[in-house]
Formats: sequence, C-alpha cells, structure tokens
Amino acid sequence: MFNGPWLRELGRMPWGIVLVIVALAGFGMVVLYSAAGGSLTPWALKHGVRFVILLAAALGLAMVNPDTWMKYAWGIYGAVLAGLVGVELLGRIGGGSQRWLDLGIIQLQPSEFMKLAIVMVLARYYHYLPRGFETKPGALLPALALIGMPVALVMLQPDLGTALSIAFGGVVVMFLAGVRLWLFAGAALAGAAAMPLAWSMLHDYQRNRVLIFLDPSTDPRGAGYHITQSKIAIGSGGLTGKGFLNGTQSHLDYLPELHTDFIFATMAEEWGLLGGLFVIIGFGIILTWGINVALHAKGQFQRLLALGLTATLFFYLAINMMMVMGLAPVVGIPLPLISYGGSAMMTVMILIGLIIGIDRQNKLPQS
Repeated sequence: MFNGPWLRELGRMPWGIVLVIVALAGFGMVVLYSAAGGSLTPWALKHGVRFVILLAAALGLAMVNPDTWMKYAWGIYGAVLAGLVGVELLGRIGGGSQRWLDLGIIQLQPSEFMKLAIVMVLARYYHYLPRGFETKPGALLPALALIGMPVALVMLQPDLGTALSIAFGGVVVMFLAGVRLWLFAGAALAGAAAMPLAWSMLHDYQRNRVLIFLDPSTDPRGAGYHITQSKIAIGSGGLTGKGFLNGTQSHLDYLPELHTDFIFATMAEEWGLLGGLFVIIGFGIILTWGINVALHAKGQFQRLLALGLTATLFFYLAINMMMVMGLAPVVGIPLPLISYGGSAMMTVMILIGLIIGIDRQNKLPQS
C-alpha cells in the first residue's frame, strides 16, 4: 500500500506548488470572511468547499496523460463552442448579460471554459502543422477563425473581459508557435485603424467604462465610483493595512463588488502592501513554475499548452490588478483562487490540473 506505482505517482506531484495554491485559496477564504463582516456565509464557506472539491478534481485531472487532451482537443473546442451558441439561444440573463446555461442542478458559463479550449485546440493545430507553414495564409486563416468565432459569440453576450482573455490566449499560442512578429504588428496597426468601428460596436456601458478609465473624476459618484472607491481602499491600507475585520471601505459598503472583481482592494485595505505582496509573490511562483514546466515539456503540443495556459493565468492576474488600481477599464475579470465565484474557480483549477499533468509527464523516465 505504501510503495509501488501509487507512491511513485504521488512523488511526481509538485507538492510545493500545491501548497502555494492552497495558501492563496485559504487567504481568499479569510478575505471573504472579513468581507462578509466576520461571517462564513454567504461567501467564505462556499469558497472553501468549492476549492477542496476542485483541488481534488485538479489532482485527478493531472493523472491523465496530456496527449489525451491532444486527441480530444477538437471535440472539446466544438462542445464549448456549441455551448456558446446555446447561450445565445437559451441562455439565462443576469446582470444585463446573457452568459449562463441553466442545466437545472448547475449553471455553467461556457465562455469561461473557452479560455482553456482555445489554447488546447491551437496547441494541437500547431503541433501537426509543418515547420515554416505558420505564417502562410492557408495556415493563418484557420487559426484566426478558431479565435474569432468564440470571441464574436462572447461579445454578443456581451462580455468584453472574457472575449479579450480568449483572444489573448489564442494569440499567445500563435506567437509561441512561430507566427512572425511583424504579422502581429500589422494586425495591431489594422486594429488601430478599425478603432472607430470597434468603438461604435461597443455597448453604452462599455464605452462609459473606457471613458471613466481615462478620467474617473468626470463621474465620481456614477460610473467612476468603482475605481475611485477601489483606489481609496488600496491607498488607505498603507504598508500593513488597517487590520483583519477593520476595513471601512468594504464594511461600510463603499466598495462595490467587494467579494468578486474588487476583492484585491478589499484585501489591500485590511492587509496593506504586505498582503498584496503575498498574493503577487504567490502567483509569481506559480507563473514561474508554469513557464519552467513548458520549457521541459515533451513535444510541441505540451509546450504550447503549458505556455498558453500560463499566459491565460497571467492575463487574469494582470487585468484584475490593473483594473482595481485604475490602470485598465473595469471588464469583470476575477482574481484567481481569491475572488468568489464557481465558474472562474473551476476554470483556474482545470488550468492548474492540466499544467500539473504536463509537469508529471516531464518527470517520467525517457523510454
């Protein structure tokens, strides 16, 4: 029982990284406890239970050979894309957006899973593409179509933050696969030229978010309220914070979405710069590990999958932290492992499970 194959399998798990993940999720539970005024309900307890279940699922997922995901990549992408179409036809509307599929016992947000599916399908696509064909139109257009279809469907919901996340993950895989940098520069110039058209296609509230991002003081009690209160919360925390359960911006209801999108501000008010550094260093360790796993991956598919997933996790972190500090428009991107929310946590834990699976594969002896 205590030796043999199972012990060897457990020995290949990156337990140090698992410990960092547990520490971050545990810290998130503490912040949610405080955000609820010192109560396990309605957020902290659910967050903890979800995490334990999803951590077990992620470790189970890590036991699957990564090449299995290459085999089923097209099917996974197709199923998630069908889910996005289903959202358009049958989706539940909440908060002014149509993003969820109500399956009775659970409500799913297919757009969250597309963040992983796009990386997986493009990693498979470029794995089988012959060297030197990456920038040929015949190879470039299918890759762009794979990204464009889900992005367009998500924009219809509308969900700008998730659409940007899907596009970012896909473009990163294309770049890492060998698509020339000048093509991205050309695409950026074309995008800049198309900005007036893109601006006209945005919803009023999305345009308002961009304008408020540029100057929150123009409407401090209206659309600029979120950013203004978030900055006050972060700035008032100082070096060590106001202390556990002593946040005023959150407890006096000045800080909106204190348990989801703006949880970093909730945390920073009570834990200060030191709390922020704990979160940043913790995720820095995870991101460094993800890059290292990719560098030692066996084969193009596993390398692109690990790097693409790591880049997706980085996008979550960068946009959320920039958003709460007023460095990016408010686009509804949660802080992984810390923000309250089932679909987002499920996506992040699947992402981590896939990278752990590649890490385990790297540690297998060469046949």
